[in-house]
Amino acid sequence: MPPALAALLPLDKYWHIRMGVLDLLNGKRDTVDFLREQPDLGEDLRALLSAGERWPTEKEISVGEAGTLYRFLRFAAWKLGLDKTFIREGTLRSRPMCDDPSIVSWPQRQLLTLDHSTSQWASAAALLGDAERLPDAPFHLKVTYEAIDHWNDRLTRNERWEPRRDETIRKQAEAFLGVLGGSEVRFIPEQPDDYCFARAFNLVTPEEGEHRWPMLRGHESDRIAEMEKALGELERSEPISSRDHRVVQAVAMLGATRGKSVSTTHPDCVAKTWPQFWKFLNAGCQRP
Repeated sequence: MPPALAALLPLDKYWHIRMGVLDLLNGKRDTVDFLREQPDLGEDLRALLSAGERWPTEKEISVGEAGTLYRFLRFAAWKLGLDKTFIREGTLRSRPMCDDPSIVSWPQRQLLTLDHSTSQWASAAALLGDAERLPDAPFHLKVTYEAIDHWNDRLTRNERWEPRRDETIRKQAEAFLGVLGGSEVRFIPEQPDDYCFARAFNLVTPEEGEHRWPMLRGHESDRIAEMEKALGELERSEPISSRDHRVVQAVAMLGATRGKSVSTTHPDCVAKTWPQFWKFLNAGCQRP
């Protein structure tokens, strides 16, 4: 990928949320100091920055629309007996989520049954000290294990953790640019955040997506249904009405490969994870 386009890719929110939670649980400010210096933060990372600043002294913690951050901090407050109130924004207000403090004693495999089989509660347990390592852990729980090992290794060396760009988005962006360049789409969907892109480019069916990743029903939208709705809107040359950032990004990239100018009702929703998305899309389409 050309450097000018690579510079428009976002930080990996999942990695940095894990680093941030480990920092705040251990009284460290590395994440807060790092994020303060970054331009063009996605909304979830702005929520992490705010939470990191307020956690040590404040009762009310805003988590924005970041479901990962909310579950991690909600679990931490239950586990540590802290009196915290979490302010949820946007679609997170109405998203059905477990509200049972007793889950802090559950093993990770049981936690994986909650909220459409999201791995976030199990990740929260690991971040709070559960040393279990499931050999068949889902993708994002494996990321958590890796994050904990990395954070602890850097701590022993008295060094800050290493930041990361979003590898999931990079792979999707590379595949998109390849199609723009005349190649067949070269992309292997590996985890839930790949579904919207893979469905847009006809690499997976809705039935396959739901079978592999049942948690897709419980994200910012029901992504199985939302993708079908958005693909229909694209075919009819209607504005994409979804508020889900991954749905909008995937359908906009598909439209660009077809030479369509895609309009959206909620273009700013991409700021949740990829604030520079529209710049990337336009720059990618203008390449010779």
